[in-house]
Amino acid sequence: MLNDGIGLSPQFMANKLLTDHFRCSDNFANLTITDELSGDHGYFRFGEAGICYGQCSSGAPAAVVTGPLHDARDFVGFQGASVQLPFDPVQVVRNLHFERYCTRSMAARKEINASIIVRKLYYLARPLMPVSVRKHLQKRYFRDWDKIPFPVWPVDFSVESILEQLLIISMKSQNLRRIPFIWFWPQGVSSCATVTHDVETAAGRDFCSHLMDLNDSFEIKSAFQVVPEKRYSVPQSFMDSIRERGFELNVHDLNHDGHLMDREDTFLERAKHINRHGLKFGAQGFRSAMLHRNLDWYDALEFSYDMSVPNVAHLDPQRGGCCTVFPFFNGRLLELPVTMTQDYTLFHILNDYSIDLWKEQMSLIRQRHGLMQVIVHPDYIMEKMERDVYAKLLGYLADLRARGDTWIALPSEIAAWWRLRSELKLVNEGGSLRIEGEGKQRARIAYATISDDRLVYEFEAETRNTGDSLNSSSDAVEGMVMQEVDQAKPLGISL
Repeated sequence: MLNDGIGLSPQFMANKLLTDHFRCSDNFANLTITDELSGDHGYFRFGEAGICYGQCSSGAPAAVVTGPLHDARDFVGFQGASVQLPFDPVQVVRNLHFERYCTRSMAARKEINASIIVRKLYYLARPLMPVSVRKHLQKRYFRDWDKIPFPVWPVDFSVESILEQLLIISMKSQNLRRIPFIWFWPQGVSSCATVTHDVETAAGRDFCSHLMDLNDSFEIKSAFQVVPEKRYSVPQSFMDSIRERGFELNVHDLNHDGHLMDREDTFLERAKHINRHGLKFGAQGFRSAMLHRNLDWYDALEFSYDMSVPNVAHLDPQRGGCCTVFPFFNGRLLELPVTMTQDYTLFHILNDYSIDLWKEQMSLIRQRHGLMQVIVHPDYIMEKMERDVYAKLLGYLADLRARGDTWIALPSEIAAWWRLRSELKLVNEGGSLRIEGEGKQRARIAYATISDDRLVYEFEAETRNTGDSLNSSSDAVEGMVMQEVDQAKPLGISL
């Protein structure tokens, strides 16, 4: 589990970043970092697809992402099996995870200040505005969304690209074509999906039972995020009905007034009440209203996981994005990124009543074996047209599950797995590999292979013990594992 690295060397933390993500041998990586990094932070590349933000010693980082970017990959050095990097990958990845590329430049700070003013005015008037008026104002606010160059729409994989490049370079430095690691998801399943619902109004609360009926018709359980104060009452019977039916209950903001992230002292005071409601709800997870966020403050939250960070936030009130499709740790809190477009945005901003965009995003995420997380509000799918679109999404997810391609899980189950995986160890005794640690029977050994300068993930036949079911039959999961070996899909990474 990667922490802030207090008292640890940058080299140790860089190696830990790589081995923690892949859960390969702790002794595998041998990364070193140039002592003299640039004074200024900015954009540069690490390979064609890996956009970085931070300091770099081999070339001047750019102030904006749109111009020609220095490629630090061309300046990687080798000394024996040691890889010498002209940047600190921990700094770069944290800058992306924490969206620090949004806050360092003067232009970005001006945009943020203007956004805060607009947001305050909007939330003052919001209770008086019908959806028709709100979406008109929102369309004006988002009118330039498709011109934002970074993060990359509709899904950004910058963090994955950086880590995959580091893995390839490390393998090449040791003349390795193949390296074992602990696969990302339990039982060797290819990718993961979770469905979440933010309940914004009393009408949405009252529709939750109908939404659970719809979800159950596809045998897909989901998580409901409930506003604990002021918006509507939250009877004990309502909370019990969610849990008793096998769904999940989490805390959604404090009162959804749009001011949670205005100031740090405001957030810290409200966090005390949020934590208290979390205990009352028996909730493990949190999500802020409108995905407003500041991860530097989140150590005040007493939850297992948070779901407030989008992968790409072009169409969210707070722009940015964490540029990853995998969970990541923020201290003791686990972040589960929102990786798919929200239903409100799809229907009312993009005016799209199909699942084509969702399918495109899922296809891209599945190619990188990541987490597909969607937010669907009970408040916005009460009408038949919107509800039918959501039913098509559920049907599509059910089809992925039926062929063993996707693990559909509750956020708490995903968080529990990711924490368990972070403690597992890959052990080699006498040339025989095994996984050690609590819950090891759910984990699978996979192999990262370099083929034609590209990275390919695959399994060996002896790792096909499927163990307990992941909402699918053992035969289906075994079939998926063999498909991975036979097809050996490249990830498009080359050196």
